[in-house]
Amino acid sequence: MPRMISQDDIETRRKRLHFRARRRGFKEVDLIFGAFADEYLSGLDAAGLDDFEALLAAPDQDVYGWLQDHGPVPAAFDTAVFAQVKAICRRASPTWTV
Repeated sequence: MPRMISQDDIETRRKRLHFRARRRGFKEVDLIFGAFADEYLSGLDAAGLDDFEALLAAPDQDVYGWLQDHGPVPAAFDTAVFAQVKAICRRASPTWTV
């Protein structure tokens, strides 16, 4: 019988992802992912959390390049979550929290 995922498990995962989003080591990506996490992480379902976790596992330089249109986004990362992250970068007056 499959284990049911509790709301506490999901919240623990969100907290872990929020922490990872701000501490990747590449300041620009930390700020972008941190802003995304602050705004959208609480509303992501399990699939969205999976997509965000995959982005967090991708190399910083690659993610930054994709966000700046310096190369094509691989299909595995070209998700609705990536589109939301990229939209944060395109804002006229983004607010970055350090």
